Amino acid sequence: MKNLIIYAHPNSASLNHFLRQTVVESLQESGQDIIVRDLNEINFNPVLSLEDMHGQRMGQVAADVKTEQDFITWADQIIFIYPIWWTGMPAIMKGYIDRVFSYGFAYRYDKGIQKGLLTGKHTIIINSHGKSNAEYKAVGMDKALGLTSDFGIFNYCGLEIKKHFYFDKADKASEENVSEWKSQIQTVFKSTDEVSVV
Repeated sequence: MKNLIIYAHPNSASLNHFLRQTVVESLQESGQDIIVRDLNEINFNPVLSLEDMHGQRMGQVAADVKTEQDFITWADQIIFIYPIWWTGMPAIMKGYIDRVFSYGFAYRYDKGIQKGLLTGKHTIIINSHGKSNAEYKAVGMDKALGLTSDFGIFNYCGLEIKKHFYFDKADKASEENVSEWKSQIQTVFKSTDEVSVV
């Protein structure tokens, strides 16, 4: 399986970086193909410009966007790894979606009916956040995140979500917490053929 990891966190000593390494090592152990796109490392420009918008309408995208779209086209499975900041994606990840998941590439409308164009590809999303899952559930934030990311972006573009991890209280995580999260990730990525639905 060809795996594309799209990663957003500026700190190489972060929990997110550790989770990324766990994914990479698990995929390597099962002999799968991996490409990692570290958005901070490649200094991806997240700003959707007027030029971008004009180009998208004509089916033309900037060279940096085309590069990322080629990686997505190559992949069978796309793994997104990023923290939840201010109840959403880091700006660089949101800008990646804005620019790379463009009309005509990730979705289109046929006679007014929306159609996702990334069908046949799986996705796994790995998020960390500071609040507890119980706090998110109490205020409905868990459902809001699912609607805005899973339904509003990933499913909308035709991606089949295999698993969405929410690792909570990440800023206070114990060694036991991190070990358990590592084990969960290893379990999901252990198959060489197809990731199991968890």
